[in-house]
Amino acid sequence: MSFDITQWIVRIPVLLFAITIHEYAHGWVAYRLGDPTAKNMGRLSFNPITHIDPLGAICLFLLNFGWAKPVPIDMRYFRNIRRDAILVSLAGPAANFCVALLAGIVIRLIYFPSQLYQMTLVYLLIMNLGLGLFNLIPLPPLDGSHILENLLSPSAAMKFNRFKRYGPFILIGVIMLDNFAHTGIFNMVLVHPMKYLAYLFSGINF
Repeated sequence: MSFDITQWIVRIPVLLFAITIHEYAHGWVAYRLGDPTAKNMGRLSFNPITHIDPLGAICLFLLNFGWAKPVPIDMRYFRNIRRDAILVSLAGPAANFCVALLAGIVIRLIYFPSQLYQMTLVYLLIMNLGLGLFNLIPLPPLDGSHILENLLSPSAAMKFNRFKRYGPFILIGVIMLDNFAHTGIFNMVLVHPMKYLAYLFSGINF
């Protein structure tokens, strides 16, 4: 029981940190590209409460995959809308991968005989990889959908845009099927790449 309690004591702050870094990166890149919307609305912040989406947080804690409240973006500020939208969308996953890489380097180079220390680093590695990879799935409302939409031709993007309203329902349905019907969809799409990157970054065979 104490191990489970320790696990959650570490897991919750790491999840909040991963979400905060992810959303802050979106807002920061948008701000650097000329869009002050997130900053003006108080979303360019390291306070995790400003970024929590209730449904996404529940899925994240219970099912290990979820999302945060999207940072508000006004693309009218961008000089090159399609390019800048892709950069903003990539910023969140990229921030998570950077944190995971840093955690992996620390795991490789700095050993400390503390269960709490080791667990924190492993969770930083795994959860940031998971959040980054999950958000690259091209289903709304995830970042991958915005990347795909802006890579498509205008006519294809319009068709994809009509599909966006169904994205969250499809996403939740796949998550539920994977967790309760054991379809293995996320195992194929996310877990194997996550294990590979975790080993690449840290040298630990998961």
